[in-house]
Amino acid sequence: MTITGTQLIGHQDIPGTGAQFHAVDPVTGKTLPVTWQGADAGQVDRAVQLALAAFPIYRETTLTQRADFLEAIAQAILDLGDELITRTMQETGLPRPRLEGERGRTVNQLRLFARVVRDGDWLDARIDHAQPDRKPAPRSDIRTRHIPVGPVAVFGSSNFPLAFSVAGGDTASALAAGAPVVCKAHPAHPGASELVGQAIRSAVRQCGLPEGVFSLLAGPGNDLGMALVGHPGIQAVGFTGSRRGGVALMQAAARRPVPIPVYAEMSSTNPVYLLPGALAARVDDIAQKFVVSLLGSAGQLCTNPGLIIALDGPDLDRFVNLTTAGVQAAPAATMLTAAIAQAYHSGVSKLAAHPGVETLARGQNADVPAPCQANLAVTTAQAFLADPETLGAEIFGASSLVIRCANTQEFLAIAQAIEGQLTATLHLEPGADDALVSMLLPTLEVKVGRILANGFPTGVEVCDAMVHGGPFPATSDGRTTSVGTLAIRRFLRPVCYQDIPDNLLPAALQAANPWNIHRAER
Repeated sequence: MTITGTQLIGHQDIPGTGAQFHAVDPVTGKTLPVTWQGADAGQVDRAVQLALAAFPIYRETTLTQRADFLEAIAQAILDLGDELITRTMQETGLPRPRLEGERGRTVNQLRLFARVVRDGDWLDARIDHAQPDRKPAPRSDIRTRHIPVGPVAVFGSSNFPLAFSVAGGDTASALAAGAPVVCKAHPAHPGASELVGQAIRSAVRQCGLPEGVFSLLAGPGNDLGMALVGHPGIQAVGFTGSRRGGVALMQAAARRPVPIPVYAEMSSTNPVYLLPGALAARVDDIAQKFVVSLLGSAGQLCTNPGLIIALDGPDLDRFVNLTTAGVQAAPAATMLTAAIAQAYHSGVSKLAAHPGVETLARGQNADVPAPCQANLAVTTAQAFLADPETLGAEIFGASSLVIRCANTQEFLAIAQAIEGQLTATLHLEPGADDALVSMLLPTLEVKVGRILANGFPTGVEVCDAMVHGGPFPATSDGRTTSVGTLAIRRFLRPVCYQDIPDNLLPAALQAANPWNIHRAER
């Protein structure tokens, strides 16, 4: 496909009228071909109006029609071939294997949601049959199903240009729910975004759906996003990005005459607890795997292990020595954009300047526009507890802080002091660490969305049971997830039907159960 540098509004390619911008290769600093101009307010309105027109038709598609559409998107993305991988490599500096894997994840999650749609469990159909003879009062026939909330605005993320972007989990789950999507492309990879947008649009045509089911808008600044969130036709928002950006969208959505939910995945340091038995049994292995997890993708992962908490002693000393050597040997890496690299280095410098922090190691550096020099530092539990806001702040990149705890009380106090997190990891030795784990778990359950044992949080499986969410500031709503099939619930709401004649009920609730879905009946 040809990258046009236009706004994809329904089936039309429309040039923007706003500020010009280009994609930049973060490895070379060179401007890449094709110029975009940002979408204007009129184009935002056009895209949302098309979505509103499509909504009554798209939300009532059959389970098969909607599932077929998701599978058609997956195939259209594969049909882009190497052009998508090559352009995304140029715009992000990410290596081919990483992006080929991410494309596979993008396609697989679309197919997973197609399975979810066909199953129909997401409708959560419930039927309480009438009881006309019940005493002291009869009961009406009461039935409930879930319907989509309406058009959804999706914001593409910087660090996953495919799996959390134009056709990523937010778009896939919204479309699965029956909600049209207006997507804002991330300005760092507009070419890759447009290619995927064209693939979705081709699937819309192939499946004979209204053109407003999907539109893609692009722009370099914050105005476009604010216009999109502020449009009265948008009924929910999916966002993956910075805490600052997510909070700004939350505030904008709350100021609307009719507020809407913003499902923002924002900030997490993902504490890793090294329990004494585990350190004594396999400190070398834990240290090696920690360094691999820390350095992957230049640390530009929302689940990067940013805090290491352990009881002081010889085993922790060995862990620190091994990880210090590993980080010192870390090769220079390229970050996604110069702005992200600048923020990373600012965060590392602020951490190093803190009086309670000692820098242990810095990795290799490189003379590139967006360099990442890995960082490892150490502090004490007392210093952390005295200033958790500073020392517990996320540094987006390959940086981690080791917290030395003098005793079990400090170890548990750290768990109490941390903000809401996406993950918490427990390196434990069964039997030896059970008592301490039992004390930690009740606190962690109210602090994080995913608790894992004897691994590292990087790498998020897309499956039915996955939770990629957590209390604020990890996300804006800790009751939801942005990864896994439960993500569909963000864009649904229940509707109850009382004593409605059977022939007028939606198919999911009719007596004959024409869709053959599971229903809770009493």
